[in-house]
Amino acid sequence: MIKFIYRVEVVKDLKLLPNIKYTQTHSCYYLPYSLENKQVLFTFFNDRGYFVDYKKLQIQKPIKRERLPNYYRVDREKLSAGDKKNLWKYVHYLRGKRYSESTVKTYYQFVLMLVDYTDKPVEELNYRDFEIFLEQVIAKGNYSISSHRQCVSAIKHFSDLFAIDPIDKDLNMLRPKKTRNLPTVLSRNEVIRILQVTKNLKHRAVLGLIYSSGLRIGELLSLQLQEIDVDRKQIFIKSGKGKKDRTVILAESILPLIYNYLNTYTPKKYFVEGQHGGAYSPEAIRSFLKKSCKHAGIVKRVTPHTLRHSFATHMLEDGVDLRYIQTLLGHSKPETTMIYTHVTQRDLMNIQSPLDRVVNQLRGTDNHKPKVGLSGEF
Repeated sequence: MIKFIYRVEVVKDLKLLPNIKYTQTHSCYYLPYSLENKQVLFTFFNDRGYFVDYKKLQIQKPIKRERLPNYYRVDREKLSAGDKKNLWKYVHYLRGKRYSESTVKTYYQFVLMLVDYTDKPVEELNYRDFEIFLEQVIAKGNYSISSHRQCVSAIKHFSDLFAIDPIDKDLNMLRPKKTRNLPTVLSRNEVIRILQVTKNLKHRAVLGLIYSSGLRIGELLSLQLQEIDVDRKQIFIKSGKGKKDRTVILAESILPLIYNYLNTYTPKKYFVEGQHGGAYSPEAIRSFLKKSCKHAGIVKRVTPHTLRHSFATHMLEDGVDLRYIQTLLGHSKPETTMIYTHVTQRDLMNIQSPLDRVVNQLRGTDNHKPKVGLSGEF
């Protein structure tokens, strides 16, 4: 970050720097951190007669770098012409089945890895090749269970297209069982704290709309202005997950924030757009949500989908019928929505601990010891 007392001539000089950017959130200019950029900054300002304290450019603590998952990487240039042709056939096959571009991209990436790893012509692939690939690349690479299941689906379509290994073996046997982890849920106060500490107006509008309407991040990013009906307090979700349309609620309390955001940023087509127009980045949303959680003092792992989980759980705690919540969330099966019954606090908070029960009984039956506590003697 480059901070200074505002002077027009300094700003003009700064804009001459290559790759310089401005952040409204922190109200300053910045460059990516690198030793090279540190030297560039020092030389740039020094040559223009500015005093630069080089000590301020030193990093006191080493930057912690997150350990990346052991993902498999493919050099596409090394693929044979036949492999490239088969991969394009596969992409057209998936599009012919009317899968979303997101699904096509995901399946393509997995099959690309498979083709590169096995290094065999398609006609020589067999069931055992699939097993080894899943064991050595997907499982050992610490891919999530959901990614593992997606990979099996991708391989299954690839096998169907090229009639690989026609012997009677079910590829579904390679699919691991779904994990049944309970979703992380924020309290209502935690949601409010996140919104309060999010100073950037666009960021606050994005997070507020995801929570207040229970949107998936992909639905928020593809939401167009014409699909927001302010008069009816509704949002029309077009081609959501599973290519299903649905209508969700638009909270009355978020309207002032929405109006303020729209008047300030004036997006042209999508509700939220990038700096130069067009669709916004999901990585950007995850990034500023993570920062907001840190500022709000929330230590649990929070993603944009956590806001959707919280929306559903809070609705259930307020007594909204499960069938209505299922419709608002766009779940095709009631079993998917039922998971929120396991995390709602509405009924759990009314259950009395057996320890409370026995202590209360002791307090009620022993007239000589009306005060029964566990911090001292009974």
